[in-house]
Amino acid sequence: MIRRIRYESMRLVEGPLLLKLQSFLIKRQKKKPEKYPELGPPLKTEERLRKMISLHYLTGRYADGAVPVAWATSGAPVEILRPLNYHVVYPENHAALCGARHMAGPLLELAESRGYSPDLCGYARCDLGTAFGGRTPAGRLPRPDLLVACTNICQTVFFWYRELARHFQVPLVLIDTPFLYGEPLPHQISYIEAQLRTLADVASDVARRPYDLESLIRATLLGMEGSLLWRQCLETNKAKPAPWSAFDQFVHMAVIVALRGTEECNSYYRELLDELKDRVKRGIGGIANERHRLLWDNLPVWFKLRSLSGRLASKGFHLMASTYTNAWGETADLLNETDPWRGMAKAYSHIYLNRDLPNKLRVMSQLVKLYECDGVILHSDRSCKPYSLGQISLSEKVAQACGARTMLLEADHIDTRAWVEGAVDTRLQAFMESFK
Repeated sequence: MIRRIRYESMRLVEGPLLLKLQSFLIKRQKKKPEKYPELGPPLKTEERLRKMISLHYLTGRYADGAVPVAWATSGAPVEILRPLNYHVVYPENHAALCGARHMAGPLLELAESRGYSPDLCGYARCDLGTAFGGRTPAGRLPRPDLLVACTNICQTVFFWYRELARHFQVPLVLIDTPFLYGEPLPHQISYIEAQLRTLADVASDVARRPYDLESLIRATLLGMEGSLLWRQCLETNKAKPAPWSAFDQFVHMAVIVALRGTEECNSYYRELLDELKDRVKRGIGGIANERHRLLWDNLPVWFKLRSLSGRLASKGFHLMASTYTNAWGETADLLNETDPWRGMAKAYSHIYLNRDLPNKLRVMSQLVKLYECDGVILHSDRSCKPYSLGQISLSEKVAQACGARTMLLEADHIDTRAWVEGAVDTRLQAFMESFK
């Protein structure tokens, strides 16, 4: 009971007050000159975003023993956990935070010192390093009572979460989504649906609470609305100039990942959507001088977001769409309030990374045409093999189908050792000069 009171106090009273004080102190600091003046003005909702994510991690420090805690992959059906009052931690989201704060290096090395290969997914190594006691910008992550892994993003998550289960000695529920070549067959959807029901049973047992179907339907509706709102936010970039960049989207997507299925998430995206629509009306762009519009493929390079954005913007290149951010809104229509189990089975099997190369080509081509992009940067991510597979072929076919110029940028989403400044500069410069 004492732990629960402490958790709720941090969530509702102490945490918000601490963040208000922090915001006040930040505003009093002398502002540094803008390093990249070519970038547009920051979104006003950024302050609310920072507070929401900070509060999520801050309250998480006190979640152990207060509420049930689940660690889940980003593509896991969180709507099943919301009715049982789980505090949900997304290791990929946390690893992205570590990468953006330039704190991933020691965590990667700690995992590697325990025998995990440097070729393993950077997110997995960062997460394992955190579990083994490495420092984190979040202070600490709560110990999980349940682990939930869904293979719709990659097969690595099964082995990654199996290691976590062995380390923490807690139950692991795996949702196995068959890889889709074309559209799913009825028995594949039924197979996934049965696993979702098993997850609900196990999660209920761990939380020691009965399952409530009405609450599941409510969480499903909230998740569907949040994803649709996110998609509407992305689609404001059909305007010229586009009101925000893909680099902005990589940051603002934290809410749809960490808080999906909550009213708090949806309220945030309604506010963001209003701000973006206002920018469109006033002709405010995500960069100062938009001359070329680019699509990004794959995970972002978290430790180089700002510099990459500024480097491109200085030459009038606006990276304003991404297959990665698009993935969080493209399956929202498949969720179904009348049959939430089957709706989730369909939605979570249709994830971009769980589908074949012809579908990836179709999605990329659609995005190029929707946002009128004249170039595509494909991030060949060293430690994310599933996303990088087939990019050379995709690069050629997108160029043929849409007439867009393409380039491969070799790096890693959080491992700075895979970043070669000179090589990146040379390729970017050659790519931008090809537009003259």
